[in-house]
Amino acid sequence: MAPFTSVAAYAPPGVGMLAVGIVAEVFGVRGAGFPRFDFGLCTERPGSVATDVGVPVAVEHGLERLADADLVIALPWADFRTPPPRAVLDALSAAHARGALVAAHCVGAFALAAAGLLDGRRATTHWRFAGLLADRHPDVDVEAGALYVDEGRIATGAGAAAGFDLCLHLLRREHGAATANAIARDLVLPSHRDGGQAQYLAAPVPADCQDERLSEVLAWTREHLDEPLPVAELARRAMMSKRSFARRFAAATGTTPHAWLLNLRLAGAEELLETTDLPVEEIARRVGFGSAAVLREQFVRRRGVPPRVYRRSFTRIPSDGPGTRRSG
Repeated sequence: MAPFTSVAAYAPPGVGMLAVGIVAEVFGVRGAGFPRFDFGLCTERPGSVATDVGVPVAVEHGLERLADADLVIALPWADFRTPPPRAVLDALSAAHARGALVAAHCVGAFALAAAGLLDGRRATTHWRFAGLLADRHPDVDVEAGALYVDEGRIATGAGAAAGFDLCLHLLRREHGAATANAIARDLVLPSHRDGGQAQYLAAPVPADCQDERLSEVLAWTREHLDEPLPVAELARRAMMSKRSFARRFAAATGTTPHAWLLNLRLAGAEELLETTDLPVEEIARRVGFGSAAVLREQFVRRRGVPPRVYRRSFTRIPSDGPGTRRSG
Protein backbone atom coordinates (compact mmCIF):
# COMPACT_ATOMS: atom_id res chain seq x y z
CA MET A 1 0.00 0.00 0.00
CA ALA A 2 1.28 3.48 -0.90
CA PRO A 3 2.27 5.89 1.90
CA PHE A 4 -0.56 8.09 3.13
CA THR A 5 -1.02 11.48 1.47
CA SER A 6 -4.41 12.60 2.81
CA VAL A 7 -4.91 13.14 6.54
CA ALA A 8 -8.16 13.80 8.39
CA ALA A 9 -8.18 14.62 12.10
CA TYR A 10 -11.48 14.27 13.99
CA ALA A 11 -11.97 17.27 16.28
CA PRO A 12 -14.99 16.87 18.58
CA PRO A 13 -16.37 19.71 20.71
CA GLY A 14 -13.88 20.38 23.51
CA VAL A 15 -10.98 19.15 21.38
CA GLY A 16 -7.51 19.64 22.83
CA MET A 17 -5.97 22.80 21.40
CA LEU A 18 -2.47 21.34 21.75
CA ALA A 19 -3.52 18.27 19.78
CA VAL A 20 -4.92 20.42 16.97
CA GLY A 21 -1.65 22.34 16.86
CA ILE A 22 0.43 19.16 16.75
CA VAL A 23 -1.33 17.55 13.78
CA ALA A 24 -1.54 20.87 11.93
CA GLU A 25 2.19 21.49 12.43
CA VAL A 26 3.24 18.01 11.34
CA PHE A 27 0.90 17.57 8.37
CA GLY A 28 0.34 21.20 7.39
CA VAL A 29 1.76 22.95 4.33
CA ARG A 30 5.54 23.31 4.10
CA GLY A 31 7.91 24.59 1.47
CA ALA A 32 9.81 22.79 -1.25
CA GLY A 33 11.58 19.59 -0.27
CA PHE A 34 8.82 18.38 2.05
CA PRO A 35 5.95 16.02 1.20
CA ARG A 36 2.61 17.75 0.70
CA PHE A 37 -0.34 16.32 2.62
CA ASP A 38 -4.02 16.97 1.98
CA PHE A 39 -4.78 17.79 5.62
CA GLY A 40 -8.10 18.75 7.15
CA LEU A 41 -9.93 18.88 10.46
CA CYS A 42 -13.42 17.41 10.58
CA THR A 43 -16.26 17.25 13.08
CA GLU A 44 -19.94 16.31 13.24
CA ARG A 45 -21.21 19.81 12.50
CA PRO A 46 -18.71 21.96 10.59
CA GLY A 47 -18.21 25.49 11.82
CA SER A 48 -16.86 26.95 15.05
CA VAL A 49 -15.81 24.17 17.44
CA ALA A 50 -14.98 24.86 21.10
CA THR A 51 -11.60 23.71 22.41
CA ASP A 52 -10.48 22.67 25.87
CA VAL A 53 -8.98 26.13 26.47
CA GLY A 54 -12.09 28.04 25.43
CA VAL A 55 -10.67 29.35 22.15
CA PRO A 56 -12.84 28.19 19.23
CA VAL A 57 -11.35 26.70 16.08
CA ALA A 58 -12.94 26.82 12.63
CA VAL A 59 -13.53 23.32 11.27
CA GLU A 60 -14.50 23.18 7.61
CA HIS A 61 -15.32 19.51 7.07
CA GLY A 62 -17.94 17.07 8.33
CA LEU A 63 -17.55 13.35 8.96
CA GLU A 64 -17.51 12.69 5.22
CA ARG A 65 -13.86 13.80 5.32
CA LEU A 66 -13.08 10.54 7.15
CA ALA A 67 -14.44 8.52 4.22
CA ASP A 68 -11.54 9.13 1.85
CA ALA A 69 -8.52 9.95 4.06
CA ASP A 70 -5.51 7.63 4.06
CA LEU A 71 -4.74 8.52 7.68
CA VAL A 72 -7.52 9.20 10.20
CA ILE A 73 -6.58 10.60 13.62
CA ALA A 74 -8.96 10.80 16.59
CA LEU A 75 -7.93 13.80 18.68
CA PRO A 76 -8.44 14.08 22.46
CA TRP A 77 -11.36 16.02 23.87
CA ALA A 78 -12.46 17.30 27.28
CA ASP A 79 -15.54 15.05 27.69
CA PHE A 80 -13.77 11.84 26.65
CA ARG A 81 -15.49 9.86 29.43
CA THR A 82 -18.68 10.08 27.35
CA PRO A 83 -18.41 8.04 24.13
CA PRO A 84 -18.74 9.93 20.84
CA PRO A 85 -22.05 9.73 18.94
CA ARG A 86 -22.76 6.55 16.99
CA ALA A 87 -22.21 8.38 13.68
CA VAL A 88 -18.62 9.12 14.71
CA LEU A 89 -17.94 5.55 15.84
CA ASP A 90 -19.38 4.20 12.59
CA ALA A 91 -17.21 6.60 10.55
CA LEU A 92 -14.07 5.50 12.40
CA SER A 93 -14.97 1.82 11.94
CA ALA A 94 -15.71 2.36 8.25
CA ALA A 95 -12.35 4.09 7.73
CA HIS A 96 -10.56 1.13 9.28
CA ALA A 97 -12.63 -1.40 7.31
CA ARG A 98 -11.70 0.18 3.97
CA GLY A 99 -7.99 0.03 4.84
CA ALA A 100 -7.20 3.49 6.20
CA LEU A 101 -4.55 3.88 8.87
CA VAL A 102 -6.49 4.89 12.00
CA ALA A 103 -4.67 6.54 14.91
CA ALA A 104 -5.52 8.25 18.17
CA HIS A 105 -3.65 10.81 20.23
CA CYS A 106 -3.92 10.85 24.03
CA VAL A 107 -7.51 10.20 25.23
CA GLY A 108 -8.60 10.03 21.60
CA ALA A 109 -7.92 6.32 22.22
CA PHE A 110 -11.25 6.21 24.10
CA ALA A 111 -13.03 6.92 20.79
CA LEU A 112 -11.27 4.03 19.05
CA ALA A 113 -12.00 1.76 22.03
CA ALA A 114 -15.69 2.73 21.98
CA ALA A 115 -15.77 1.84 18.28
CA GLY A 116 -14.34 -1.60 19.11
CA LEU A 117 -11.21 -0.97 17.07
CA LEU A 118 -8.83 -1.66 19.97
CA ASP A 119 -10.35 -4.98 21.07
CA GLY A 120 -7.66 -7.66 21.18
CA ARG A 121 -4.96 -5.08 20.46
CA ARG A 122 -2.29 -3.25 22.39
CA ALA A 123 -2.89 0.47 22.91
CA THR A 124 -1.76 3.41 24.98
CA THR A 125 -3.15 6.74 26.15
CA HIS A 126 -2.19 9.44 28.64
CA TRP A 127 -0.68 7.69 31.67
CA ARG A 128 -3.19 9.40 33.96
CA PHE A 129 -6.12 7.69 32.24
CA ALA A 130 -4.57 4.35 31.30
CA GLY A 131 -6.26 2.60 34.22
CA LEU A 132 -9.63 4.01 33.22
CA LEU A 133 -9.19 2.80 29.65
CA ALA A 134 -8.27 -0.68 30.88
CA ASP A 135 -11.23 -0.81 33.31
CA ARG A 136 -13.76 0.32 30.71
CA HIS A 137 -12.40 -1.81 27.90
CA PRO A 138 -10.98 -5.06 29.35
CA ASP A 139 -10.41 -6.50 25.87
CA VAL A 140 -7.78 -3.83 25.21
CA ASP A 141 -4.19 -4.56 26.24
CA VAL A 142 -3.28 -1.13 27.64
CA GLU A 143 0.44 -0.32 27.73
CA ALA A 144 0.48 2.60 30.15
CA GLY A 145 4.21 3.27 29.81
CA ALA A 146 4.47 3.53 26.02
CA LEU A 147 4.87 6.79 24.10
CA TYR A 148 3.03 5.15 21.20
CA VAL A 149 1.87 1.69 20.16
CA ASP A 150 1.85 0.59 16.52
CA GLU A 151 -0.52 -2.27 15.68
CA GLY A 152 -0.29 -2.01 11.91
CA ARG A 153 -3.43 -0.25 10.66
CA ILE A 154 -4.19 0.98 14.19
CA ALA A 155 -1.84 3.21 16.20
CA THR A 156 -2.25 5.03 19.50
CA GLY A 157 -0.13 7.64 21.23
CA ALA A 158 0.33 8.89 24.76
CA GLY A 159 -0.70 12.28 26.09
CA ALA A 160 0.19 15.89 25.36
CA ALA A 161 3.47 16.36 23.43
CA ALA A 162 3.70 12.60 22.76
CA GLY A 163 1.38 13.38 19.85
CA PHE A 164 4.53 14.52 18.07
CA ASP A 165 6.14 11.13 18.78
CA LEU A 166 3.16 9.31 17.27
CA CYS A 167 2.99 11.50 14.16
CA LEU A 168 6.74 11.35 13.55
CA HIS A 169 6.68 7.58 13.98
CA LEU A 170 3.92 7.25 11.37
CA LEU A 171 5.89 9.52 9.02
CA ARG A 172 9.02 7.44 9.56
CA ARG A 173 7.13 4.21 8.98
CA GLU A 174 5.28 5.33 5.84
CA HIS A 175 7.56 7.95 4.28
CA GLY A 176 11.01 7.01 5.65
CA ALA A 177 13.49 8.33 8.19
CA ALA A 178 14.73 11.19 6.01
CA THR A 179 11.25 12.74 5.78
CA ALA A 180 10.54 12.27 9.49
CA ASN A 181 13.94 13.69 10.41
CA ALA A 182 13.51 16.69 8.11
CA ILE A 183 10.11 17.57 9.55
CA ALA A 184 11.40 17.04 13.09
CA ARG A 185 14.28 19.42 12.39
CA ASP A 186 11.84 21.95 10.95
CA LEU A 187 9.84 21.73 14.19
CA VAL A 188 13.03 21.79 16.33
CA LEU A 189 12.16 18.38 17.78
CA PRO A 190 14.06 15.13 18.26
CA SER A 191 13.02 12.75 15.49
CA HIS A 192 12.77 9.90 17.99
CA ARG A 193 12.63 9.72 21.78
CA ASP A 194 13.77 6.55 23.53
CA GLY A 195 11.99 5.27 26.61
CA GLY A 196 8.36 5.66 27.61
CA GLN A 197 5.95 7.90 29.47
CA ALA A 198 7.47 7.08 32.86
CA GLN A 199 10.52 9.21 32.20
CA TYR A 200 8.31 12.29 31.73
CA LEU A 201 6.22 12.01 34.89
CA ALA A 202 8.68 14.22 36.76
CA ALA A 203 11.93 15.96 35.89
CA PRO A 204 14.23 12.90 35.80
CA VAL A 205 17.58 14.69 36.04
CA PRO A 206 18.37 17.86 38.00
CA ALA A 207 20.26 20.55 36.12
CA ASP A 208 23.68 20.19 37.67
CA CYS A 209 27.18 20.03 36.20
CA GLN A 210 27.18 16.23 35.89
CA ASP A 211 24.09 16.34 33.72
CA GLU A 212 25.73 19.02 31.62
CA ARG A 213 28.63 16.64 31.06
CA LEU A 214 26.21 13.85 30.18
CA SER A 215 24.56 16.06 27.54
CA GLU A 216 27.97 16.88 26.09
CA VAL A 217 28.84 13.19 25.91
CA LEU A 218 25.60 12.37 24.10
CA ALA A 219 26.30 15.11 21.55
CA TRP A 220 29.89 13.88 21.13
CA THR A 221 28.65 10.30 20.63
CA ARG A 222 26.43 11.37 17.73
CA GLU A 223 29.49 12.78 15.98
CA HIS A 224 31.61 9.65 16.50
CA LEU A 225 29.31 6.78 15.53
CA ASP A 226 32.03 5.18 13.43
CA GLU A 227 34.07 4.47 16.58
CA PRO A 228 33.57 1.49 18.96
CA LEU A 229 32.16 3.67 21.81
CA PRO A 230 32.25 1.24 24.76
CA VAL A 231 30.36 2.36 27.87
CA ALA A 232 33.64 2.67 29.74
CA GLU A 233 34.82 5.32 27.26
CA LEU A 234 31.55 7.26 27.49
CA ALA A 235 31.68 7.15 31.28
CA ARG A 236 35.28 8.37 31.22
CA ARG A 237 34.31 11.32 29.03
CA ALA A 238 31.48 12.13 31.44
CA MET A 239 33.96 11.85 34.34
CA MET A 240 31.81 9.23 36.06
CA SER A 241 32.19 5.61 37.05
CA LYS A 242 30.55 3.10 34.70
CA ARG A 243 27.89 2.37 37.31
CA SER A 244 27.06 6.03 37.92
CA PHE A 245 27.04 6.75 34.21
CA ALA A 246 24.63 3.89 33.47
CA ARG A 247 22.32 4.98 36.29
CA ARG A 248 22.27 8.65 35.26
CA PHE A 249 21.98 7.71 31.59
CA ALA A 250 18.86 5.63 32.30
CA ALA A 251 17.36 8.48 34.35
CA ALA A 252 17.96 10.98 31.55
CA THR A 253 16.95 8.86 28.53
CA GLY A 254 14.76 6.06 29.87
CA THR A 255 17.00 3.40 28.35
CA THR A 256 20.47 1.87 28.57
CA PRO A 257 23.58 3.26 26.84
CA HIS A 258 23.73 0.14 24.66
CA ALA A 259 20.09 0.37 23.52
CA TRP A 260 20.35 4.13 22.91
CA LEU A 261 23.50 3.73 20.84
CA LEU A 262 21.99 0.86 18.84
CA ASN A 263 18.92 2.94 17.98
CA LEU A 264 21.15 5.88 17.03
CA ARG A 265 23.18 3.68 14.69
CA LEU A 266 20.09 2.18 13.09
CA ALA A 267 18.61 5.64 12.53
CA GLY A 268 21.86 6.77 10.94
CA ALA A 269 21.88 3.73 8.69
CA GLU A 270 18.28 4.39 7.64
CA GLU A 271 19.04 7.94 6.57
CA LEU A 272 22.15 6.92 4.62
CA LEU A 273 20.22 4.15 2.87
CA GLU A 274 17.54 6.64 1.85
CA THR A 275 19.70 9.56 0.80
CA THR A 276 22.93 8.06 -0.61
CA ASP A 277 24.03 5.27 -2.93
CA LEU A 278 26.81 4.21 -0.56
CA PRO A 279 27.37 0.44 -0.40
CA VAL A 280 25.95 -1.21 2.70
CA GLU A 281 29.51 -2.10 3.80
CA GLU A 282 30.43 1.62 3.87
CA ILE A 283 27.20 2.58 5.65
CA ALA A 284 27.91 -0.08 8.27
CA ARG A 285 31.39 1.40 8.81
CA ARG A 286 30.09 4.99 9.08
CA VAL A 287 27.48 4.20 11.72
CA GLY A 288 29.68 1.86 13.73
CA PHE A 289 28.35 -1.62 12.95
CA GLY A 290 31.72 -2.64 11.55
CA SER A 291 30.51 -4.92 8.76
CA ALA A 292 27.61 -5.26 6.37
CA ALA A 293 26.75 -8.61 7.96
CA VAL A 294 26.28 -7.06 11.41
CA LEU A 295 24.21 -4.20 9.96
CA ARG A 296 21.98 -6.65 8.08
CA GLU A 297 21.48 -8.77 11.20
CA GLN A 298 20.51 -5.78 13.37
CA PHE A 299 18.36 -4.25 10.63
CA VAL A 300 16.36 -7.42 10.05
CA ARG A 301 15.97 -8.05 13.78
CA ARG A 302 14.69 -4.56 14.59
CA ARG A 303 13.21 -3.27 11.30
CA GLY A 304 11.91 -6.55 9.90
CA VAL A 305 13.55 -6.21 6.48
CA PRO A 306 17.15 -6.27 5.15
CA PRO A 307 18.83 -2.95 4.24
CA ARG A 308 18.42 -3.45 0.47
CA VAL A 309 14.64 -3.86 0.82
CA TYR A 310 14.43 -0.77 3.03
CA ARG A 311 16.50 1.19 0.49
CA ARG A 312 14.26 0.13 -2.37
CA SER A 313 11.17 1.28 -0.45
CA PHE A 314 12.45 4.65 0.75
CA THR A 315 15.29 5.70 -1.54
CA ARG A 316 15.53 9.45 -2.21
CA ILE A 317 18.23 9.30 -4.92
CA PRO A 318 17.94 8.59 -8.66
CA SER A 319 17.53 5.01 -9.86
CA ASP A 320 20.65 2.97 -10.46
CA GLY A 321 22.71 4.14 -13.42
CA PRO A 322 26.20 3.59 -14.77
CA GLY A 323 28.75 3.66 -11.99
CA THR A 324 26.19 3.63 -9.17
CA ARG A 325 27.31 1.28 -6.44
CA ARG A 326 24.74 -0.68 -4.52
CA SER A 327 24.92 -3.65 -2.22
CA GLY A 328 22.91 -5.08 0.61
